[in-house]
Amino acid sequence: MENKQIAISQFGDPDVLVTQVSPIPEPLVGEVVVKVHFSGVNPIDVKTRAGLGWAASENKDNLPWVPGYDISGEIISVGSQAERFNIGDKVAGFIGFPLQGGGYSQYLSVSESALSLVPSAITLEAAAALPLAGQTALQALDKAGVKEGMRVLILAGSGGVGHIAIQVAIAAKAEVFTTCSEANLDYMATLGAHAVNYKFSPVSERVEEADVLIDLVGGDAALDALNCLKDGGTVVTVPTLSAELICEKAKLLGFNATGMLVDPNPEQLDALLYMVSVGLVKTEIQHIYPLDQVAEAHKQIETGHTRGKILLDMQC
Repeated sequence: MENKQIAISQFGDPDVLVTQVSPIPEPLVGEVVVKVHFSGVNPIDVKTRAGLGWAASENKDNLPWVPGYDISGEIISVGSQAERFNIGDKVAGFIGFPLQGGGYSQYLSVSESALSLVPSAITLEAAAALPLAGQTALQALDKAGVKEGMRVLILAGSGGVGHIAIQVAIAAKAEVFTTCSEANLDYMATLGAHAVNYKFSPVSERVEEADVLIDLVGGDAALDALNCLKDGGTVVTVPTLSAELICEKAKLLGFNATGMLVDPNPEQLDALLYMVSVGLVKTEIQHIYPLDQVAEAHKQIETGHTRGKILLDMQC
């Protein structure tokens, strides 16, 4: 048996992604080996592959480098002093973030503390969609102090982070506004959000007096959305490349503003898995690509029009 991995051979277009083969890892102390069924593809993977951002600059001398931070699968071996899981358990985790990666692997040895048990009511596909995007959503809402009755504007509500953020905010009894393309207006309505077609008019013309802006887009769209906030409003901006600009402008306008880098937290993943198991959150998966079509998966993310999540099927 071999362990196929997808690696970034050099920085550039999607065709720099190559398949490499390594031995199936042995678990170290406190680790378990996961047979990865699904790996999430995230915008940070695409950004890193293109040579942008911190994970790229820190790994430029480590190429070929295996990206990927979201995994779901089953445990096939257990190291010494690893006591939380048994062989055959279904697990998911947010692993190797941000510098180690490794999720685009068929087999992976990881610390058992990084993993959550997947309840039997949840598919491994749904579980793989949750770690990075779900925790980014929870942490952004938490940082913004979203509470019952607040008016919350979430930019790019149909994306991987956005569709989860909307559902968690609605579960917290906030009133949610979002931006999307025409194709996703009905989908946003089914999640309970008031949706604005950003191609039809700027969101600043359609939403006012928002308490909170959760910016998942950055750039000009985020600058325009600042006009939707009421005095003393709060901004949490997630895209790192424009965070400084957005925060600076927001503070000039008298808003509380902060960027954020998601922090892996297995207890939060447990909470998200629970929310999915009881139907409070539904994960949306646009497409699952076999691992040898990883370049297509990256191209899809680069369109900027992914509804929900893109996954790799690591076993086919």
